[in-house]
Amino acid sequence: MNKKRDVNFTINGQNYNVSVDPRWTLADVIRDHCGQTGTHLGCEHGICGACTVLVDNNPIRSCLMFGIQADGKSIRTVEGLAKGDEFHPLQKAFMENHALQCGYCTPGFLMLAAGILESQPNISDEDLDEVLSSNLCRCTGYANIVKAVRSARDEMKTTS
Repeated sequence: MNKKRDVNFTINGQNYNVSVDPRWTLADVIRDHCGQTGTHLGCEHGICGACTVLVDNNPIRSCLMFGIQADGKSIRTVEGLAKGDEFHPLQKAFMENHALQCGYCTPGFLMLAAGILESQPNISDEDLDEVLSSNLCRCTGYANIVKAVRSARDEMKTTS
């Protein structure tokens, strides 16, 4: 007896009105009903962080949030990180620092880092390392991921 509910939200600035089953996660809604497939599902238990998106500018594991909880929210996915044809400083830093191998974890790391760097532009290396340790990379590319995020942080501070 799951009655769908109409939910209104924005993803990357675009308005959506989706009829949502209460059991669907935000990740399901984003991927399957809004076509934003850059958000990856890994563990579906909130452990890996591959599904991280920004909800009202806060990093959220979209596999742990129900789609109906997104009503009235502003969501940002990896597809909304770049400005047109210009890559976000994080995306540039990931490329320049070889911070991806298979790339499956990359959208989650990018969105986690974007949320943190936008809210805490002066975050220390130690605190940044702790935040980044909450996401998993099965290819063990952590050193380059950390290097890339630190580089982007420094770049974002000089251009803001």
